[in-house]
Amino acid sequence: MELIEILGYFGALLVGLVLGLIGGGGSILTLPILAYLFHIEPTIATGYSLFVVGFTALVGTLRNAKSGMVAYKTGLLFSIPALITIFITRKFIVPSLPDVLFHIGSFPITKSAATMVLFAIVMLAASYSMIQSKKEVELDDSKKVKITSLLFNGIAVGLLAGFVGAGGGFLIIPALVFFAHLPMKKAVATSLMIIAINSLIGFLGDATTLSVDWTFLLTFTTLSVVGIFIGIYLNKFIPGAKLKKGFGWFVLIMGIYILLKETIL
Repeated sequence: MELIEILGYFGALLVGLVLGLIGGGGSILTLPILAYLFHIEPTIATGYSLFVVGFTALVGTLRNAKSGMVAYKTGLLFSIPALITIFITRKFIVPSLPDVLFHIGSFPITKSAATMVLFAIVMLAASYSMIQSKKEVELDDSKKVKITSLLFNGIAVGLLAGFVGAGGGFLIIPALVFFAHLPMKKAVATSLMIIAINSLIGFLGDATTLSVDWTFLLTFTTLSVVGIFIGIYLNKFIPGAKLKKGFGWFVLIMGIYILLKETIL
């Protein structure tokens, strides 16, 4: 096994570790690890990312369910438009896109490069969300849920997850807080349930169109699940707020690097 592959499997552990420590953000690492350390073609890597993110989030959801922190009705209301959108995106839209999308002069813009550029933009948006210092606002969950807003946000998250393989937690959590009026801790727990449903349903759209290396994918996912349990344990001793901001700066640097690599370098 080469050094770069060892680093990749360590990265799989890191994905779960970050999820366990700060309740999100680990999925933003999955695509770069798969694409740059394992040299998996980005379109396939986004599909693999959905499975890894979905299964790891499912483990987190089962843990949160025991403490009664998951708002099931709100989560399902958000998930329905999202999972329909992500399934259609992965099953029909992504496979139908040509390898070369268009040309800028004589320079071809490929589907793989476009995927990575879009993902870099998502990383920049996620880093901004993590770096910002915001006070947690405990909202009254007895207020009327803004169903239309939740539906539109579900569609947006479905498109995002469908194209770049990220769970979209940095979009889901604010939507649950401001449109479903969930307290922050309950929004984070419910977000994991939504990510699990959307990501695993989205992967089903790939299962019939991609040739999946199950040995590799299950190995990577197992390490990620081990990481989330380590992260949950360490979370008792390490302040999550500082970790979240520090990880946000790391994601910002990675996003800038990917953007430069795919457009200039």
